[in-house]
Amino acid sequence: MGFIWSIIIGGILGWLASLIVGRDVPGGVIGNIIAGFIGAWLGSALLGKWGPVIGGFHIIPALIGAIVLIFIVSVILRSMRSKAHD
Repeated sequence: MGFIWSIIIGGILGWLASLIVGRDVPGGVIGNIIAGFIGAWLGSALLGKWGPVIGGFHIIPALIGAIVLIFIVSVILRSMRSKAHD
């Protein structure tokens, strides 16, 4: 049950981050889950482990990490698209 709970929380974190950034995560639901997991890792690495824990995620650093990740991915994808049209 813990793994399923982690997938759900990771997906919600990725979804919230995409709403905050205003960009869609490539890959839809799977992209949200991946962004949530990678964001949790990134946020914990940059900000440490603090705040409330749900489903094994420290929510605040994980959400901030997912926001940063989605922003960086959207900038890179936009850059790649603009270069493809040149």
